[in-house]
Amino acid sequence: MTSTVTRLPRTAALRDRLLRLAGAVTTPLLPEDYLDLIDPLRSGAALRGRILAVTPQTRDAATLTLRPGRGWRGHTPGQYVRLGVDVDGVRQWRAYSVTSVPGRDQPITVTVKAIPDGVVSTHLVRRIRPGTVVQLDQAQGDFVLPRPVPRRILFVTAGSGITPVMAMLRAGAHRDADVVLVHSAPTAADVIFGAELRDLAAQGAFRLVERHTDAAGPLTADQLAALVPDHLDRRTWACGPLGLLDAVEAHWAAHDRADRLHTERFRPTVVAPGEGGEVTLTRTAVTLPADGATPILDASEAAGVLMPSGCRMGICYGCVLPLRQGAVRDLRTGAVTTAAPGDGVLIQTCVSAAAGACDIEH
Repeated sequence: MTSTVTRLPRTAALRDRLLRLAGAVTTPLLPEDYLDLIDPLRSGAALRGRILAVTPQTRDAATLTLRPGRGWRGHTPGQYVRLGVDVDGVRQWRAYSVTSVPGRDQPITVTVKAIPDGVVSTHLVRRIRPGTVVQLDQAQGDFVLPRPVPRRILFVTAGSGITPVMAMLRAGAHRDADVVLVHSAPTAADVIFGAELRDLAAQGAFRLVERHTDAAGPLTADQLAALVPDHLDRRTWACGPLGLLDAVEAHWAAHDRADRLHTERFRPTVVAPGEGGEVTLTRTAVTLPADGATPILDASEAAGVLMPSGCRMGICYGCVLPLRQGAVRDLRTGAVTTAAPGDGVLIQTCVSAAAGACDIEH
C-alpha cells in the first residue's frame, strides 16, 4: 500500500512561513495592523475613510469630504453613515447624513454642525484636518424617496436637518416632482447650504420658504399650514430638532395623515467610559462582571458561556461580535470604542475589555 504526500507549492509554503514569522514578530499586534498603517483603505480591511477636505459652511458647520475605503458599497440620497472618530483617546461613533450625490468610486461628503458641549461634532468642525483617517460603517437608513418619486413633495427641515434633504435635492428630486422646502435657522447666515438653496430656488427648481427663528420664533403647525395650504396632500419628509418633529407628527396624526409623513431623528449619544463593568450578552441573556484588564472572551468563558473564537488555533477575527451599546478598551493600544444603544460596532472580544457597562450581541 502506498501513500501520497501532497506538498504545497514552494511559493505557498514560503508565504505561510513568512506570515507565521511576521505574526510571531509583531505579537500582540497582527501583520494586518501594520498593513493598516500603510494602506488603511485597502480591500479586505475594516471600512475607513480619509478626510480630503474640511470646508466651512456657516459659523458652526463644516462639510467633510472623505475618500471611502475600497469596501464602500455606496449610498442612497437621504441615508446616513456612522463615523468612528478618536477624540482624546476614546473612539466615538456618530451618525451623519451623506450630503453628496451617489457616484461610483467618488468621494462622499457629510456636513456636521457643532453643538454646545458636542465632543465629536466640535472636533470634526474645529479640529480635524485633511489626511485624518476615520472609521466608517456602510450607509443605512430609510429616510429616502421612493421610486417612482411622488408628484408633490414637502420637505420640513431645521438646522442640520437640511443635510439628508440636500442630498435628495442634489440628486435631482425636484426634477420629477413639485417640491416645497420649508427650512428654519436662527438667521440667514446660519442656513447651511444657504447660497446653494437660494440659487436653486431662484432657478425655479423648487419653492423655498426660509424662516429665521431669531426673529420669527420656532415654526408651529398652524404656521406651516398657512405657508403651505396643501401640506397634508403632499408626501412629507421632516428632519430637525425633536420639538419640530413632535409637532409635525402630532399635526399629521390629528388629521389622519400619519402615513404620508416620514421623519428622521438625530439621536443624542452620551457614553461615559469607565474601568470594567457588567457585560450583557444579549442573545443568551447572560450578564457577567468583567474587570478592565480581562478580555471579554476570557471573562465570558470563565462564566461558562461558549464564545466564538479561533484565536487559540491561529485563526484571527473568529471572535468578532457586535458591540450594541457601551464602551470597551482595546488591551493592545488602550483605545476606547463606544457604541450608542442599537449600534453594532464590531469588536474583537479576545483583545477588548469592558470600559463600563456594555451589551454584546451573542
